[in-house]
Amino acid sequence: MIKKTLYFGNPAYLSLRDAQLIIKLPEVVKNDTLPERFKQKAEVTKPIEDIGVVVLDNKQITVTSGLLEALLENNCAVITCDSKSMPVGLMLPLYGNTTQNERFRYQLDASLPLKKQLWQQTIKVKIDNQAAILKKCTGEEIRCMKVWASEVKSGDSDNMEARAAAYYWKKLFPIDGFTRDRDGISPNNLLNYGYAILRAVVARGLVTSGLLPTLGIHHHNRYNAYCLADDIMEPYRPYVDELVYNIVASGMDCNVLNKDLKAKLLMIPTLDVVISGKRSPLMVAVGQTTASLYKCFSGELRKIVYPEM
Repeated sequence: MIKKTLYFGNPAYLSLRDAQLIIKLPEVVKNDTLPERFKQKAEVTKPIEDIGVVVLDNKQITVTSGLLEALLENNCAVITCDSKSMPVGLMLPLYGNTTQNERFRYQLDASLPLKKQLWQQTIKVKIDNQAAILKKCTGEEIRCMKVWASEVKSGDSDNMEARAAAYYWKKLFPIDGFTRDRDGISPNNLLNYGYAILRAVVARGLVTSGLLPTLGIHHHNRYNAYCLADDIMEPYRPYVDELVYNIVASGMDCNVLNKDLKAKLLMIPTLDVVISGKRSPLMVAVGQTTASLYKCFSGELRKIVYPEM
Protein backbone atom coordinates (compact mmCIF):
# COMPACT_ATOMS: atom_id res chain seq x y z
CA MET A 1 0.00 0.00 0.00
CA ILE A 2 1.24 3.48 -0.89
CA LYS A 3 1.65 5.60 2.24
CA LYS A 4 0.32 9.15 2.10
CA THR A 5 2.21 12.40 2.68
CA LEU A 6 0.18 14.95 4.64
CA TYR A 7 1.11 18.64 4.60
CA PHE A 8 -0.24 21.17 7.11
CA GLY A 9 0.44 24.81 6.24
CA ASN A 10 -2.40 26.45 8.21
CA PRO A 11 -3.29 26.51 11.91
CA ALA A 12 -4.63 23.10 12.91
CA TYR A 13 -5.39 20.92 15.91
CA LEU A 14 -4.24 17.34 15.29
CA SER A 15 -5.32 14.57 17.62
CA LEU A 16 -6.03 10.84 17.77
CA ARG A 17 -9.33 8.99 18.02
CA ASP A 18 -9.99 5.33 17.25
CA ALA A 19 -6.70 4.90 15.34
CA GLN A 20 -7.64 7.89 13.19
CA LEU A 21 -5.86 11.20 12.75
CA ILE A 22 -8.40 13.90 13.60
CA ILE A 23 -7.80 17.22 11.83
CA LYS A 24 -9.60 20.28 13.17
CA LEU A 25 -9.21 23.70 11.57
CA PRO A 26 -9.77 26.42 14.22
CA GLU A 27 -9.94 29.17 11.60
CA VAL A 28 -13.07 27.53 10.19
CA VAL A 29 -14.68 26.64 13.53
CA LYS A 30 -14.28 30.17 14.94
CA ASN A 31 -15.45 31.97 11.81
CA ASP A 32 -19.02 33.10 12.58
CA THR A 33 -19.58 34.26 9.01
CA LEU A 34 -19.46 30.73 7.60
CA PRO A 35 -22.61 28.60 7.30
CA GLU A 36 -22.97 25.82 9.85
CA ARG A 37 -22.69 23.13 7.15
CA PHE A 38 -19.13 24.31 6.42
CA LYS A 39 -18.22 24.20 10.10
CA GLN A 40 -19.43 20.62 10.34
CA LYS A 41 -16.92 19.71 7.62
CA ALA A 42 -14.08 21.37 9.53
CA GLU A 43 -13.17 18.01 11.14
CA VAL A 44 -11.40 15.55 8.81
CA THR A 45 -10.19 12.04 9.66
CA LYS A 46 -7.35 10.00 8.15
CA PRO A 47 -6.41 6.39 9.05
CA ILE A 48 -3.05 6.35 10.86
CA GLU A 49 -1.98 3.20 9.00
CA ASP A 50 -2.21 5.06 5.66
CA ILE A 51 0.25 7.82 6.62
CA GLY A 52 3.97 7.70 5.81
CA VAL A 53 5.10 11.33 6.14
CA VAL A 54 3.62 14.33 7.97
CA VAL A 55 4.90 17.86 7.26
CA LEU A 56 4.13 20.55 9.88
CA ASP A 57 4.60 24.01 8.39
CA ASN A 58 2.83 26.46 10.69
CA LYS A 59 3.64 27.74 14.17
CA GLN A 60 -0.01 27.44 15.22
CA ILE A 61 -0.29 23.68 14.82
CA THR A 62 -1.10 21.67 17.94
CA VAL A 63 -0.24 17.96 17.97
CA THR A 64 -1.29 15.73 20.86
CA SER A 65 1.16 13.32 22.47
CA GLY A 66 -1.18 10.43 21.71
CA LEU A 67 -1.13 11.24 18.01
CA LEU A 68 2.67 11.45 17.92
CA GLU A 69 2.89 8.08 19.63
CA ALA A 70 0.53 6.52 17.09
CA LEU A 71 2.36 8.05 14.12
CA LEU A 72 5.74 6.83 15.33
CA GLU A 73 4.41 3.36 16.10
CA ASN A 74 3.25 3.30 12.49
CA ASN A 75 6.81 4.14 11.30
CA CYS A 76 5.72 7.59 10.13
CA ALA A 77 8.26 10.38 9.61
CA VAL A 78 7.20 13.71 11.14
CA ILE A 79 8.87 16.78 9.61
CA THR A 80 8.79 20.25 11.18
CA CYS A 81 9.56 23.42 9.24
CA ASP A 82 11.18 26.74 10.20
CA SER A 83 9.92 30.30 9.66
CA LYS A 84 11.04 30.08 6.02
CA SER A 85 8.97 26.92 5.50
CA MET A 86 12.12 24.82 5.06
CA PRO A 87 12.25 21.40 6.81
CA VAL A 88 14.32 21.81 9.97
CA GLY A 89 13.43 18.82 12.15
CA LEU A 90 12.71 15.11 11.68
CA MET A 91 11.11 12.73 14.17
CA LEU A 92 11.40 8.97 13.68
CA PRO A 93 10.58 5.93 15.84
CA LEU A 94 13.34 4.59 18.09
CA TYR A 95 12.69 1.10 16.80
CA GLY A 96 11.14 -0.17 13.61
CA ASN A 97 11.95 -3.87 13.42
CA THR A 98 11.42 -6.88 15.67
CA THR A 99 15.08 -8.02 15.36
CA GLN A 100 16.53 -4.55 15.79
CA ASN A 101 19.37 -5.46 18.18
CA GLU A 102 20.66 -8.16 15.83
CA ARG A 103 20.46 -5.77 12.87
CA PHE A 104 22.32 -3.06 14.75
CA ARG A 105 25.13 -5.51 15.45
CA TYR A 106 25.50 -6.47 11.79
CA GLN A 107 25.63 -2.78 10.87
CA LEU A 108 28.13 -1.92 13.61
CA ASP A 109 30.35 -4.86 12.67
CA ALA A 110 30.44 -4.01 8.95
CA SER A 111 34.05 -3.91 7.75
CA LEU A 112 35.65 -0.89 6.09
CA PRO A 113 36.21 -2.77 2.78
CA LEU A 114 32.49 -3.66 2.71
CA LYS A 115 31.49 -0.04 3.32
CA LYS A 116 33.81 1.12 0.54
CA GLN A 117 32.33 -1.43 -1.88
CA LEU A 118 28.80 -0.32 -0.98
CA TRP A 119 29.76 3.32 -1.51
CA GLN A 120 31.26 2.42 -4.89
CA GLN A 121 27.95 0.81 -5.90
CA THR A 122 26.01 3.82 -4.63
CA ILE A 123 28.01 6.41 -6.55
CA LYS A 124 28.05 4.37 -9.75
CA VAL A 125 24.25 4.15 -9.76
CA LYS A 126 23.96 7.84 -8.85
CA ILE A 127 26.10 8.94 -11.80
CA ASP A 128 24.28 6.56 -14.16
CA ASN A 129 20.94 8.01 -13.01
CA GLN A 130 22.24 11.57 -13.38
CA ALA A 131 23.32 10.73 -16.92
CA ALA A 132 19.88 9.35 -17.73
CA ILE A 133 18.15 12.48 -16.39
CA LEU A 134 20.51 14.74 -18.32
CA LYS A 135 19.81 12.85 -21.54
CA LYS A 136 16.07 12.80 -20.95
CA CYS A 137 15.68 16.45 -19.93
CA THR A 138 18.22 18.24 -22.11
CA GLY A 139 19.43 15.79 -24.74
CA GLU A 140 23.00 16.58 -23.66
CA GLU A 141 25.90 14.27 -24.43
CA ILE A 142 26.33 11.81 -21.54
CA ARG A 143 29.16 9.62 -22.80
CA CYS A 144 31.63 11.23 -20.38
CA MET A 145 29.32 10.55 -17.44
CA LYS A 146 28.99 6.91 -18.43
CA VAL A 147 32.77 6.70 -18.49
CA TRP A 148 33.03 8.32 -15.04
CA ALA A 149 30.42 5.89 -13.67
CA SER A 150 32.40 2.92 -15.00
CA GLU A 151 35.60 4.27 -13.42
CA VAL A 152 34.27 4.60 -9.87
CA LYS A 153 36.63 2.69 -7.59
CA SER A 154 36.13 1.24 -4.14
CA GLY A 155 35.18 4.10 -1.82
CA ASP A 156 35.18 6.42 -4.86
CA SER A 157 38.82 7.19 -4.09
CA ASP A 158 39.17 9.34 -7.25
CA ASN A 159 36.04 11.36 -6.35
CA MET A 160 34.22 10.68 -9.61
CA GLU A 161 31.06 11.86 -7.86
CA ALA A 162 32.34 15.46 -7.76
CA ARG A 163 33.62 15.36 -11.35
CA ALA A 164 30.25 14.13 -12.61
CA ALA A 165 28.36 16.66 -10.46
CA ALA A 166 30.25 19.63 -11.90
CA TYR A 167 29.30 18.61 -15.44
CA TYR A 168 25.78 17.57 -14.49
CA TRP A 169 24.66 20.79 -12.78
CA LYS A 170 26.20 22.98 -15.45
CA LYS A 171 24.23 21.19 -18.17
CA LEU A 172 20.97 20.56 -16.29
CA PHE A 173 20.43 24.16 -15.19
CA PRO A 174 22.27 26.50 -17.60
CA ILE A 175 21.03 29.50 -15.63
CA ASP A 176 23.24 32.56 -15.29
CA GLY A 177 24.83 32.52 -11.85
CA PHE A 178 23.52 29.07 -10.88
CA THR A 179 25.69 26.62 -9.00
CA ARG A 180 24.47 23.84 -6.76
CA ASP A 181 24.68 25.54 -3.39
CA ARG A 182 22.31 25.27 -0.44
CA ASP A 183 22.25 29.05 -0.13
CA GLY A 184 22.44 29.74 -3.86
CA ILE A 185 19.90 31.20 -6.25
CA SER A 186 16.73 29.44 -7.41
CA PRO A 187 16.10 26.58 -8.10
CA ASN A 188 18.39 25.69 -5.18
CA ASN A 189 15.46 26.39 -2.87
CA LEU A 190 13.36 23.76 -4.65
CA LEU A 191 16.21 21.25 -4.60
CA ASN A 192 16.77 21.86 -0.87
CA TYR A 193 13.12 21.27 -0.07
CA GLY A 194 12.88 18.20 -2.30
CA TYR A 195 16.01 16.64 -0.85
CA ALA A 196 14.71 17.24 2.69
CA ILE A 197 11.54 15.30 1.87
CA LEU A 198 13.61 12.54 0.21
CA ARG A 199 15.92 12.39 3.23
CA ALA A 200 12.97 11.86 5.56
CA VAL A 201 11.61 9.07 3.35
CA VAL A 202 15.00 7.31 3.29
CA ALA A 203 15.54 7.75 7.05
CA ARG A 204 12.10 6.26 7.65
CA GLY A 205 12.99 3.30 5.41
CA LEU A 206 16.24 2.69 7.29
CA VAL A 207 14.49 2.65 10.67
CA THR A 208 11.80 0.32 9.30
CA SER A 209 14.60 -2.03 8.15
CA GLY A 210 16.09 -1.99 11.65
CA LEU A 211 19.16 0.11 10.82
CA LEU A 212 20.74 3.12 12.51
CA PRO A 213 20.35 6.13 10.18
CA THR A 214 23.20 7.88 12.04
CA LEU A 215 26.02 5.49 11.08
CA GLY A 216 26.90 6.03 7.43
CA ILE A 217 28.90 3.95 5.00
CA HIS A 218 30.61 7.13 3.75
CA HIS A 219 29.21 10.29 5.38
CA HIS A 220 30.51 10.66 8.92
CA ASN A 221 29.94 14.24 10.04
CA ARG A 222 29.87 14.16 13.85
CA TYR A 223 26.99 16.66 13.89
CA ASN A 224 24.84 14.78 11.36
CA ALA A 225 22.25 12.42 12.85
CA TYR A 226 21.33 11.00 9.44
CA CYS A 227 24.62 10.10 7.76
CA LEU A 228 23.36 6.76 6.44
CA ALA A 229 20.23 8.40 5.05
CA ASP A 230 22.44 10.90 3.22
CA ASP A 231 24.44 7.98 1.78
CA ILE A 232 21.52 5.87 0.62
CA MET A 233 19.51 8.74 -0.86
CA GLU A 234 22.25 9.59 -3.39
CA PRO A 235 20.94 7.45 -6.31
CA TYR A 236 17.43 8.81 -5.62
CA ARG A 237 18.44 12.47 -5.89
CA PRO A 238 18.13 12.53 -9.72
CA TYR A 239 14.40 11.85 -9.37
CA VAL A 240 14.10 15.07 -7.38
CA ASP A 241 16.29 16.85 -9.92
CA GLU A 242 14.00 15.77 -12.76
CA LEU A 243 10.93 16.99 -10.90
CA VAL A 244 12.57 20.37 -10.22
CA TYR A 245 13.74 20.62 -13.84
CA ASN A 246 10.17 20.10 -15.05
CA ILE A 247 8.86 22.72 -12.64
CA VAL A 248 11.41 25.26 -13.89
CA ALA A 249 10.70 24.34 -17.52
CA SER A 250 6.98 24.90 -16.96
CA GLY A 251 7.63 28.60 -16.42
CA MET A 252 6.49 28.76 -12.79
CA ASP A 253 8.05 31.48 -10.63
CA CYS A 254 10.49 29.53 -8.47
CA ASN A 255 12.03 32.40 -6.51
CA VAL A 256 9.55 32.00 -3.64
CA LEU A 257 8.68 28.55 -2.34
CA ASN A 258 4.90 28.93 -2.32
CA LYS A 259 2.17 26.36 -1.67
CA ASP A 260 1.83 25.43 -5.34
CA LEU A 261 5.54 24.57 -5.54
CA LYS A 262 5.44 22.67 -2.26
CA ALA A 263 2.45 20.66 -3.48
CA LYS A 264 4.47 19.49 -6.47
CA LEU A 265 7.54 18.66 -4.36
CA LEU A 266 5.46 16.75 -1.81
CA MET A 267 4.70 14.27 -4.60
CA ILE A 268 8.26 12.92 -4.27
CA PRO A 269 7.31 9.85 -2.16
CA THR A 270 4.84 8.76 -4.86
CA LEU A 271 7.09 9.31 -7.89
CA ASP A 272 7.33 6.30 -10.19
CA VAL A 273 10.71 4.59 -10.17
CA VAL A 274 11.93 1.34 -11.71
CA ILE A 275 13.61 -1.04 -9.29
CA SER A 276 14.45 -4.70 -9.90
CA GLY A 277 12.80 -4.34 -13.30
CA LYS A 278 9.43 -3.31 -11.86
CA ARG A 279 7.72 0.08 -11.58
CA SER A 280 7.13 1.19 -8.01
CA PRO A 281 6.37 4.34 -5.96
CA LEU A 282 9.58 5.88 -4.65
CA MET A 283 8.69 5.29 -0.99
CA VAL A 284 8.11 1.58 -1.65
CA ALA A 285 11.35 1.37 -3.63
CA VAL A 286 13.26 2.95 -0.75
CA GLY A 287 11.99 0.14 1.47
CA GLN A 288 13.45 -2.40 -0.95
CA THR A 289 16.75 -0.52 -0.97
CA THR A 290 17.07 -0.34 2.81
CA ALA A 291 16.06 -4.00 3.19
CA SER A 292 18.80 -4.98 0.72
CA LEU A 293 21.31 -2.84 2.62
CA TYR A 294 20.62 -4.82 5.77
CA LYS A 295 21.19 -8.03 3.83
CA CYS A 296 24.54 -6.67 2.65
CA PHE A 297 25.51 -6.05 6.28
CA SER A 298 24.37 -9.55 7.28
CA GLY A 299 26.20 -11.21 4.37
CA GLU A 300 23.06 -12.38 2.54
CA LEU A 301 23.66 -10.04 -0.42
CA ARG A 302 26.67 -8.37 -2.01
CA LYS A 303 24.86 -5.56 -3.76
CA ILE A 304 22.38 -2.87 -2.68
CA VAL A 305 19.16 -2.81 -4.73
CA TYR A 306 18.83 0.68 -6.18
CA PRO A 307 16.44 2.13 -8.79
CA GLU A 308 17.91 2.58 -12.23
CA MET A 309 16.68 4.91 -14.97
